[in-house]
Amino acid sequence: MTRNVAIIGAGVSGLTCGVVFAEHGHDTAIFAKDIGQETTSSVAAAIWFPYHVEPAERVIPLALETYQVLFELARFPETGVSIIETRQFSRTGEIEIPEWASPLGASFIATQAERSLESFKSGFSMRVPLTDTTIYLDYLTARFHKAGGEIHAHVRFEKLEDVDKRFDLVINCAGIGARELMHDADLEPHRGQVAIVPKIESLSAAIVCDDAPLMYAIPRANDCVFGGTNDLSENLAADPATTQRIVGECSRVLKINKPPVVAERVGLRPFRRSGIRLERDRLTDGRSVIHNYGHGGAGFTLSWGCALEVFKVAASSR
Repeated sequence: MTRNVAIIGAGVSGLTCGVVFAEHGHDTAIFAKDIGQETTSSVAAAIWFPYHVEPAERVIPLALETYQVLFELARFPETGVSIIETRQFSRTGEIEIPEWASPLGASFIATQAERSLESFKSGFSMRVPLTDTTIYLDYLTARFHKAGGEIHAHVRFEKLEDVDKRFDLVINCAGIGARELMHDADLEPHRGQVAIVPKIESLSAAIVCDDAPLMYAIPRANDCVFGGTNDLSENLAADPATTQRIVGECSRVLKINKPPVVAERVGLRPFRRSGIRLERDRLTDGRSVIHNYGHGGAGFTLSWGCALEVFKVAASSR
């Protein structure tokens, strides 16, 4: 039986859910205030890693499911997905390889073999999917349209019951917007600022350090993402002093001259203190809603796992 599905939010979570439902033959429409390169997802460095999201026992299986899908998509250059080595470092002591990472080939980096370790105490490396947001979001959008989906931009709902009654299933992928939409006090805006710099030919691996100050350099096909910040703030304005600090720290670690800044981007990670919300609920008008938000800094990392879980929940609740 075909369902009429309304998805709130056009970031990576909403688009991925849209693809799953539309490709299964459901009449699916996405409603969002912002779309494409205007979304928080467009700001993400989007390297696969379960960063800044809880709880681990819930999110790791979803992340691993996404890993498998993205690994397959990397076979097709038009998707914007590639496989890259990521090097995770610690400034403060001996880094631990997460239990889930070992089966994916994670291994410690030998100090004598890694010049970047001069800036750090220890590190490990592994190969993971990287989604170039300048390509991948357009790919998902095109795939959604090809399956018959519709996207309605510049739409904002005060409450989920305002969604047109012809939709019998609502999927809430509103990201940080769910804080007001659902009056969810657990949802916090964790501000991330990045600097986009020209492609660095000598950088073939992602360099990441979560210790303060947060630092990452992510090479993409046509440019490089320098980051970053993770502050409790709603401020979407780029701070020039922060950009200079980011570029300075990344350049110091990479041992390069400071590159010119092509663009400054700011997004709000939807971090939920009580963990991601992926569950079925019912609206006051009796319609079903499935919530899918609170992904913190792991929206891309959880996207396919969560979308497939949402589809299973929808199938089991009819």
